[in-house]
Formats: sequence, C-alpha cells, structure tokens
Amino acid sequence: MLEQDAHSITSIDALEALYGTPGQASLVKVTDRVIPEYATLIEASPFVALATIGPEGIDCSPRGDKPGFVRIHDEQTLMMPDRRGNNRMDSLRNIVRDERVAFLFLIPGTGTTLRVNGRARLSADPNLCASFAVDKAAPRSVIVLSVDEVYFQCARAIVRSDLWNSEKYVDPKDLPTPGQILQVTSRAEIDGASYDREWSGRARKTMW
Repeated sequence: MLEQDAHSITSIDALEALYGTPGQASLVKVTDRVIPEYATLIEASPFVALATIGPEGIDCSPRGDKPGFVRIHDEQTLMMPDRRGNNRMDSLRNIVRDERVAFLFLIPGTGTTLRVNGRARLSADPNLCASFAVDKAAPRSVIVLSVDEVYFQCARAIVRSDLWNSEKYVDPKDLPTPGQILQVTSRAEIDGASYDREWSGRARKTMW
C-alpha cells in the first residue's frame, strides 16, 4: 500500500470537490457501440495501446499494424490479431483470467484519440486467424472485444506533448539501445552489441 499524507485524495467526494463536474460534451460523446464516426477513426489507426488486468496487476501493451488492423466485425464487436512478439503473453494471460480490457487508438497527425472499453476473449479459430494473414502468416490468436463503451478523447494530451512534430523527435543515439538495456538487466548474459546488430534482420523475418 502506498503511503498517504494530508494532501492525499481518498474519496470520490474529495475528488469531485477538487475537479468539479464534467462538461456536457465529455458525457454525450460516450456510446455503447461503434457509430460510423468512431468506425472511421478505428479504420484510420495503425496503433493501439491495449490495457488488461489480471491477478498480478495491470498491463498496457503496444499493438501496431497497417491502418485498420483492428477489424470492426459489427457495431459492438472488434477483432484484433495477435501478431508475433516476444511470447511473454502478458496481455493474453490477463484476458484468459479477466475479460476486462481497454483499447486506446492513436492516429498519426491528429490530436483525436479513441477509447474503447469492454470485455474480451481469445479465439484460435483457424478460419478467423487465417482471415488476418499477412504474407501468408496468420496470427495464432485473435482478440475478440465486446464493446461496452466508446468515446473520443480531446486533443490536449497530444497538443501538449507535441507528439507528431518531427522537429521534436528524439535522436535514438541519445537513448540506450535495447541491447544495452538487456546487457545490464541480464547481468551480461546477453551480449548487447550482438543483440542490436542482429535485431533488424530477425525482425524482418518475424514481423507477422
């Protein structure tokens, strides 16, 4: 349990007293289905942050593919292929044990994001997985989301962060590489230089 002090907010009443009531627009934008306007945002997005929860806690995982990779099956069902990754399966383990999930869609160049909350299951149906194949490589499973609520998020966070401004991009040379991090966290069991050198070729062969 985190320690609290005299300034900690410990009740909903105290929270609402501090922030006030939400404006009308923030309430009426919520729908319980994917309306055509929200469908357009989903189909334009190449990136989703997937939030899940399980016995060990919460997890937020990046998911990216070609725009529209999250399929709108119907107005209350979304489907997202689980592309190849590191096989930790943190999100998938959570979904198997707790169906509550959230998607946060980002669209390059725009400040509008889209949030979808709902309940999910994993499907390994061969025909469904095959329908998501890229270069003949099908995902091993598909996340099937039953929509509870959908709403767009205003652009303040994107505007404040200046996220899409290429002049603000960070030079990768100023950051530690994945290999350098792994060499430290593995206590040199992994050769960081070799990992970095081989990663791009390995990734090209295992992208889907």
